[in-house]
Amino acid sequence: MPDINVIAFDADDTLWVNEPIFNKAEEKCKRILSDHIEPDRLSEKLYETEIKNLKIFGYGIKGFVLSLIETAVELSGQNISGHEIQEIINVGKEMTTHPVNLLPCIEQTVCELKAEYTLMIITKGDLFDQESKIARSGLDQHFDHFEIVSSKTVDTYLNILNHYSISPSHFLMVGNSLKSDVLPVTEIGAHAIHIPFHTTWEHEKIETNETTDKSYIELEDISLLPKILESNF
Repeated sequence: MPDINVIAFDADDTLWVNEPIFNKAEEKCKRILSDHIEPDRLSEKLYETEIKNLKIFGYGIKGFVLSLIETAVELSGQNISGHEIQEIINVGKEMTTHPVNLLPCIEQTVCELKAEYTLMIITKGDLFDQESKIARSGLDQHFDHFEIVSSKTVDTYLNILNHYSISPSHFLMVGNSLKSDVLPVTEIGAHAIHIPFHTTWEHEKIETNETTDKSYIELEDISLLPKILESNF
C-alpha cells in the first residue's frame, strides 16, 4: 500500500489553463503574417524552431515569441517588417498578463489535501513567468514548496526528492503530461497520477507503447484525487 505524505502538482494545464493561450497567440500571429506565410507552414516550422531552441531559451512565453520571430524572418525571406515584429512582441506581452484561470475544482481539492499532506508545485518554464502565475493564481498560500525547473527528467525528480529528504515511496506527482509528470516519476519508484488536459503541446506527446508496464493512475477530474488517496490506490 502507498504511504504517501508529499504530493506535487504540475502547474500548466494541471492547476490552470495554459496551452490554449499559446494556441490563440499562434493563431493571432498567423493573421499578422498572412501576407507572407501560409498558416500551416508557419505552425510546422514554428514547432521545429521551438524544439531547436529549447536548449537555448527553455520553455515558456519568451522562448515561444523569440522562436516565432525567428520563424517569421526565415519563412518570409527576411521580408517581415519592423511593424509586424512589434505586433508579434505585443502578442507575447499579452500572454504574460493573461488572467490565470484555474481549472475546475482545483482550489477546493488543494485545500482539502493541505490538511493531511505536504504540497508542492513542480513546474517547468521561465522563472519570472511561472512565479508570476503562481502568485496571481492565489494558490501559493496552500503550497509548502515550489520548484521551477528547466526540464522534468529522472534526475530532476531525484534532485528535488534528495533536496527535501523525501523517499520516492512517499511521493506522488500529479500532472497532465505523461512525458514530464508520469514516466520519469515512475522510473524512480514514486507514484504518479495522470489527469489529461483536452489539448497537449506536440512535444509533450508520447507513443502509446511508452506507457506499457508503467504503473500509474489516470483520473478524469482532479476532484477524484482525495477519494483515490483514501482508498490507498
